[in-house]
Amino acid sequence: MLDIELCFEDGSVERRLLALPIEVGRAPDCHLRLKGWRVARRHARFERRAAAVFLEDFGSLAGTLVNGQRVAKYGPLTIGDEIVIGPCLLRVLDLHVEGGPGAAALPSTAVAVRDQGAADACQTSIGQRAGVAADAHQAAALMQHRKRLHAALLEALDLRRRDVSSMSDAALREEAMAALGALIEQDDTLPKGIDRRRLLMDVVDEAVALGPLEPLLADPAITEIMVNRHDEIFVESGGRLARHWASFSSEQAVLGVVERIVSPLGRRIDESSPMVDARLADGSRVNAVIAPVALRGTCVTIRKFPSNRLDMDDLLRMDALNEAMASFLSSCVRSRKNVIVSGGTGSGKTTLLNILSNCIPEGERVITIEDAAELQLHHTHLVAMESRPANLEGRGRIEVRDLMRNALRMRPDRIVIGECRGGEAFDMLAAMNTGHEGSLTTLHANSPRDALARLETMILMAGMELPLAAVREHIAGSIDFIVQQARLSDGRRKITSIVEVTGLESGRIQTQELFRYVREPRDGFMGCGVLPESFTDDSGRPMLPAGLFAEEART
Repeated sequence: MLDIELCFEDGSVERRLLALPIEVGRAPDCHLRLKGWRVARRHARFERRAAAVFLEDFGSLAGTLVNGQRVAKYGPLTIGDEIVIGPCLLRVLDLHVEGGPGAAALPSTAVAVRDQGAADACQTSIGQRAGVAADAHQAAALMQHRKRLHAALLEALDLRRRDVSSMSDAALREEAMAALGALIEQDDTLPKGIDRRRLLMDVVDEAVALGPLEPLLADPAITEIMVNRHDEIFVESGGRLARHWASFSSEQAVLGVVERIVSPLGRRIDESSPMVDARLADGSRVNAVIAPVALRGTCVTIRKFPSNRLDMDDLLRMDALNEAMASFLSSCVRSRKNVIVSGGTGSGKTTLLNILSNCIPEGERVITIEDAAELQLHHTHLVAMESRPANLEGRGRIEVRDLMRNALRMRPDRIVIGECRGGEAFDMLAAMNTGHEGSLTTLHANSPRDALARLETMILMAGMELPLAAVREHIAGSIDFIVQQARLSDGRRKITSIVEVTGLESGRIQTQELFRYVREPRDGFMGCGVLPESFTDDSGRPMLPAGLFAEEART
């Protein structure tokens, strides 16, 4: 017998106890019938072999996933294994084969053990697996109570017919807690040993707040939260990814949380617009994808914003750069040099851009332009603008490029663009070349040379019919420095290179490296011994200490 839990994309959950062998598919004679275009008529088969349970895929087009990996054959199955077939997640709760619960996971128990120590080890392992099964049953039962109470609370509050926009978050939460407290007191089906206070908080958080994301957002050690589906949440802490025990009660609960995030920002997410970028009240970046784009369920990615605003001293303490590099970058911003921060996803580009922006002297008018507002500048004379997606009729879209053009009419001293992704790169370089020096932006690239190539591509995307030589001359005359940021394999974030753009020669943009991060033979930073041309006077004398760029700057 195979004891499994079936979790469907619509949030419904079933539990089945099926006799082996089991065929899964759409055909009427299959032991376990699943509907959906991703399920073949005869999709897969569970069968018993030598006191163990094995799974075989029949060559289906969509395939069969076990614990996130596509398989053709897999076994022996163990308690806790997760199998995805089409729109259904099958979670193994227990295995009833010869040898007792969990024995299928231990083929060695089918033969006689040679000594008492081995026998004790087998019994201990079987007991542990039985405990896992018991925990799984308890968690499944608790989840059913959460779903039931969640639906009852929504019905009691009737949120869909009430104007909750006029209520404060505290008032709405207080009313929800009072209503749910009354429901729990009248509920005779709850187990006696259940933590009712914890259950109340979990259900209220899911109904009127962000559900299981609330404690994750409050944890300062967590830097990123990834919801792959309603019952699968991963977090990043210390640069490492790990699965978290928290989960939503259903797919509808995740959709409700996403709706509460995007609605106050005037954005929408539905089948016609299944992807959205948004932000939380603290500035954390949110991306959400729903069906039909997300096949396994709603996917939410939250990049948390640090509660305390970082500065250059914080980067020094984290060993992201050394003092010579910090002094040089601060001088670049104060001297109105045009700087691009490039790097991969999650490398810390926006954090560095925010720190560099706060090096801008007071008294200058700063205009920030972003897709989703993330920058937190300390300046008193600040104008922040954010792009806007199209409405239901497909109208009203305002792109970063439109904001960039408008910013030129707003008498800016500095223009800071959160990220260059397309045609706005041409307008940004035009501004840098026509009296708006000291502008800052970020873009995705693996190296400074790749950043220049991406700029060329984005300018061509702007629809300007310019020859490549003119594009490169435009870039070389606009950009002063490129700062390369990277996240290493161990999770550390480093400034790996600072490069100066020196001009154009023989149709190629010329650069020279001023600082670099080296791992061999000694982990640290070093100056390249080259003086930047941008910091020399008319007679060619350096305007910054030459020792700043010496190789002895290694730390």
